[in-house]
Amino acid sequence: MSLDDLQDDLEAEYADLGDELAVGLDRETRNELAMLNVALDPEDTDELLRRAVHMLFQSAVETGNLDFHLRGGYDTTYDEYLTGMTYGEMTGANQFPQAQQNDDRRYQF
Repeated sequence: MSLDDLQDDLEAEYADLGDELAVGLDRETRNELAMLNVALDPEDTDELLRRAVHMLFQSAVETGNLDFHLRGGYDTTYDEYLTGMTYGEMTGANQFPQAQQNDDRRYQF
């Protein structure tokens, strides 16, 4: 898979999610969400869930967990996704492939 595959999958997933998402809660999650609602007193529970997704995303980026999974599945990183090009493309490594040359002539006069 590649950077283009990641972009295609991301766009498809974004469209599939839509604006609202019904989430089933297990007992532990419901208890933790209730505690956060009481402690943080948000305007609505949806705000807590949005913050939770932001925090999980930020944590995955900062710890390298997101890059680990993207590298394994798409052979790319989040930075490469943001720039729209791979590190090889950024550094020009793919631009000038060096053929295996016999360099004996450098000693000729």
